[in-house]
Amino acid sequence: MNLYNLGLSGLNAAQARLMTTGHNISNADTDGYNRQSVVVSTAGATGTTSGYYGRGVMVDSVRRSYDGFLYRQLVSSQSDGAALVAYGGQIGQLNNLLADRTVGIAPALQNFFDGVQAVASTPADPAGRQELLGRAAGLVTQINEASRFLDDQRNDINNQISTTVDQINSYVARIDELNTQISRAKAATSGQPPNDLYDQRDQLVAEMNQLIRVEVSEQNDTFSLSVGNGQVLLSGRQVFPLSAVASPGDPSRTVVAYSAPTGVPGKTAQIPLDDGVLQGGRLGGLLQYRRESLDAAQNDLGRLAVALAKAFNDQHRQGIDLNGQPGGDFFSYPEPSAIRDAGNRGSADIGAGVEDAGRLTGSDYRIDYDGAAYTVTRLSDGARVYAGDGSDLGGSPPVLVDGLRLDLSGAPAAGDSWLLQPTRHAARDLGLAISDPAAIAAAGPAGGSANPENALELAALQAAKILAGGTMSANEAHSQLVDRVGVQTQRNATASKAQSSLIQQNTEAQQALSGVNLNEEQINLQRYQEQFLASSRLIDVGATLFDAILGLKA
Repeated sequence: MNLYNLGLSGLNAAQARLMTTGHNISNADTDGYNRQSVVVSTAGATGTTSGYYGRGVMVDSVRRSYDGFLYRQLVSSQSDGAALVAYGGQIGQLNNLLADRTVGIAPALQNFFDGVQAVASTPADPAGRQELLGRAAGLVTQINEASRFLDDQRNDINNQISTTVDQINSYVARIDELNTQISRAKAATSGQPPNDLYDQRDQLVAEMNQLIRVEVSEQNDTFSLSVGNGQVLLSGRQVFPLSAVASPGDPSRTVVAYSAPTGVPGKTAQIPLDDGVLQGGRLGGLLQYRRESLDAAQNDLGRLAVALAKAFNDQHRQGIDLNGQPGGDFFSYPEPSAIRDAGNRGSADIGAGVEDAGRLTGSDYRIDYDGAAYTVTRLSDGARVYAGDGSDLGGSPPVLVDGLRLDLSGAPAAGDSWLLQPTRHAARDLGLAISDPAAIAAAGPAGGSANPENALELAALQAAKILAGGTMSANEAHSQLVDRVGVQTQRNATASKAQSSLIQQNTEAQQALSGVNLNEEQINLQRYQEQFLASSRLIDVGATLFDAILGLKA
């Protein structure tokens, strides 16, 4: 009888709905789960002379409550939020270091010049001279320790980059496996959507975006992944893993490289990416911090160290010590570092020296040779600050590049390049060049060994404009560095707060559609239970009527 079929179709639909509702309830707190619902349609009707009688209901599919726009909006905001958190964790440490008003560089500078003033007051006093050396050593130690902290932070970032790249590759491999599982699942069910596998893959993409912003393209239910400027990580069934490698231009710097096809089957080449290409996620935040804050802070700290040391040394050499001898260097500091690119084919080397510390910019430079001429590019703003065959760089007087003297030697090859870091390690390697209190050249050249003439000139360096082209003192340069880092810290905190609000809004919008509401599911559970019981009753009625018909025949 048709009542049996009607009841059976209702039972099947109610059972499917009960199972799906139960699945929703079970996964209410599962990350990435999208609420599912049963799609049904009428089973049609049988036509008779007295009308069409329905044949019940049929289950078409199970679909998830999913909106691609809301999902992408949420994932993108979470990726930006993760970048801000990573950046904030690093800049906060730097801000705490530089802003210390009790044991930091600023009080050490003040103590040092107080010691110089004391020697100027009593130039022949051995105790005052010894105290000055102690305060000078304290200043050197503070500057050294600040730079070493930044070196430690740089090494930690290198390690984090390596770890994050490994995690990214792991996600790519798992998404690739899910692509395969989804294809097989659809093939096994005549194209029915494997919703739970879709959810798992979307969740992996969301988690991967917490590490780095990923672009997803979909074709035939298969995800392809790319990062940066379109560097492919996954295409079809082929994976192109990232790798963490030493920068060819600076071996101490870990960078991210992508796999590029070489034209030889199964072989790829690792091509380093510029830090600015990779955005979003923890990796993007770390790279942004290193590029925008860490490099600049360490270079500026080194610039301060070089300018102070050179200005003090220059003036100290104008004086006479207690033994009647001309003053020598008071501080020691390293020469600028020029690093050969790993791909250089020529034998040329580049050396550098600081001629005018007041013109130092705190920037790094890239030097390129094209086979005929050298070009020097200031990396902080991309400005070309020198172009020529290099012969004038060693002239007399030499052509200076932002206060630097460049020395060329050897034979370069076309395409060779060097990274010039004038002040990167100057703060770390700053030292005290004298240890004998009597060697302090406090006296002027014409007034006897016990007069304070030169000590007064040395004390005046505290307020002298020795940096930024004669516009800033050492204290002002340090304050500028502290203020800039403080502004960056505050800006990041403000952006993080705003981003957290945006993530919350996007989460609520996405969950309003895709999230599981337990109250709603409980109502659905009761409703589908009643449908199941009603369909069962329909079958029971059909059986009763059938028994009645059999009874009539008897």
